[in-house]
Amino acid sequence: MKKISVILAVLLTVLSANAQDGVKSVKAATKALESAKAATLDAKKNTKMATWFKYGQALVDAYNSPAGNAMVGMDEEDVAYFNGNEKAVSEETVTLSGQQYTKKVCDTKNYYYDAEGKVAIIEVTQPIEKDALTLAVDAFAKAAQFDNGAKTKDIVAALNDVNNKLNNDGVRAYTFGEFAEASRLFEAASVAKSTKPCSQLDSAAIYNAAMTALLAGDNARAKSFYEKCEEIGYYGNDGDVFTKLSEIATKDGNADESKAILERGFVKFPESQLIIVGLINAYMGSDEGTDRIFELLDKAKVNEPNNASLYYVEGDIRQKLGQTDEAIAAFDKCSEINPDYEFGYIGKGILFYNKAFEYSELASNENDDAKWKEYVDKLEVSLKACVEPFEKAFEIVKDPQVKKSVAEYLKNACFRFREQDDTFKAKYEKYAAAAE
Repeated sequence: MKKISVILAVLLTVLSANAQDGVKSVKAATKALESAKAATLDAKKNTKMATWFKYGQALVDAYNSPAGNAMVGMDEEDVAYFNGNEKAVSEETVTLSGQQYTKKVCDTKNYYYDAEGKVAIIEVTQPIEKDALTLAVDAFAKAAQFDNGAKTKDIVAALNDVNNKLNNDGVRAYTFGEFAEASRLFEAASVAKSTKPCSQLDSAAIYNAAMTALLAGDNARAKSFYEKCEEIGYYGNDGDVFTKLSEIATKDGNADESKAILERGFVKFPESQLIIVGLINAYMGSDEGTDRIFELLDKAKVNEPNNASLYYVEGDIRQKLGQTDEAIAAFDKCSEINPDYEFGYIGKGILFYNKAFEYSELASNENDDAKWKEYVDKLEVSLKACVEPFEKAFEIVKDPQVKKSVAEYLKNACFRFREQDDTFKAKYEKYAAAAE
């Protein structure tokens, strides 16, 4: 099972508070729905806003009712209280998306309790009306057609409520590994949000419709939603909309299109590791070589000559390509342009640290004593060389997590020399404490 994405995790947090105050009994909700639906078939009533709005509300009530009065976040005692001490028919332990839950089966729904004993998922097993929420969107849209503006606020609120519920259902389907269904539900959520008079974009729902379609293996559907994301300027995490579109193009055998997509992404996200690695792989596997990547960088530098991060990106790419001297020069240029930009120093420090690791690996596999000593000497030179740039980064970095990471590198680098040199011993103790 795929690890849940950041965007889906945010949705779970927001939607977990989705209360269902005053939920009707299944019998009452069914009867109300039948009555409201009949009114829409009456020629004297079906041209009135109230008829369609009431039908939409009845559909939402029909959706809510089988789930009972429990809410996500309640413990078992609260669930029993609000559901009139309804007893579960059975229970079992299940694993969903790598998480363990206690599943309690009731007449019309299943409750999934997390490790803390709180309701995490509510699954309706006996809906009153299939696709009640998508039907409700149509009903509210119809109500808007006959509205003179008096009920606009109420219709917008109703559509937003349906949007939330559909997103919630999409997250649940994702958790169950039902990726195609999740994609359908996220699409429906975006439609609810864009329906007049709500008329808003649900960018996250469109993105999630793409992501889950890709997981379901429906590349054509995923492509259409990812292209919509690019069109509306919603690029996902670190520009991954471009990498996903590139991946789909590659699978379709369109290598040139794949590279063109990555290039578009690189213009907007020149520091994205996903895009950088994609470009390197794309051009290293072609006759063009990697020069094209540096052409793109040079164009960006012309537009932003004082953007230090562009030189950091160049150094990072050249390091990945094994161009050590050029990478060092790029990191130094980065720090020269902006001495307060810690990543120029961090990039140079990591370069030397990684070189030390490479020499360590070579030494551990070397049987010739002379060669072994040569590798060890180079290892120690590289380890000492990484200390200065890392220390400069440590002095200026503000992000506590980055600072801790830099301290970890420094601790490891100084460890080897702590018994030989009091200066390195003091440095080791300082950075070991900072890394905790």
